[in-house]
Amino acid sequence: MSTPYVLELKDLRKSFGKTEIIRGANLAVQAGERVAIIGPNGAGKSTLFNLISGRFAPTSGEVWLNGQRIDGKKPFEINRLGLSRSFQITNIFPKLSVFENLRCGVLWSLGYKYTFFKFLADLDDANERAEELLEMIRLDKKRDTLAMNLTYAEQRALEIGITIAGGANVVLLDEPTAGMSKSETKRFIELIREVTVGKTLLTVEHDMGVVFGLADKIAVVVYGEVIAYDTPEAVRANQRVQEAYLGSVLAEEQAAGAAH
Repeated sequence: MSTPYVLELKDLRKSFGKTEIIRGANLAVQAGERVAIIGPNGAGKSTLFNLISGRFAPTSGEVWLNGQRIDGKKPFEINRLGLSRSFQITNIFPKLSVFENLRCGVLWSLGYKYTFFKFLADLDDANERAEELLEMIRLDKKRDTLAMNLTYAEQRALEIGITIAGGANVVLLDEPTAGMSKSETKRFIELIREVTVGKTLLTVEHDMGVVFGLADKIAVVVYGEVIAYDTPEAVRANQRVQEAYLGSVLAEEQAAGAAH
């Protein structure tokens, strides 16, 4: 299949029992684009991520990655085809050091699969790549710190490091800045921009400042459908989006700002 899109959803649907959560979602993402997925709570954003990454199998419809159909494949199979994701809840190895976490993330992509006859300390290429990632996510000074002893923001940075460690060209980040202060969020947006250069990024995000500051395009999901997919400026001006979601969100943010 020849396509200009690195990721494509075609009439994707997902039901749990009689309840239809995703109702014919369509999306086409070009290589290198940064896409934010927004929408009200319960709209189906996380379900969409779970369908793309293989945690859920769709009820019907198709998911294409790098020109290959992937719906129905297992998460590890999709990962090996070039897609990696983070989760809302930080997902790291708490009792391993920062460096060891990153080294675990690079092993498979460097060809170290099920081998029991090599010492990790002797894998020069894996160690070198882990050191590069340490600097990239700005945790080189915490190299030997146990992951459980990092701050929350540092743990989130480590998870992003693990997410990109395998060299995936499509990266999914699920609410990466949730729970962070404004200053942490600002630094984290810069980090995400840096580590995803040359990659395709999809992120679920509630913070409109993050969305409009990071995304090339925005997909608005309401009641399991993508009701708009366009540049931030066009989405902000979209009457249907304002009525369904964005107007109330911006009003809430303005009210919160006035209160402070």
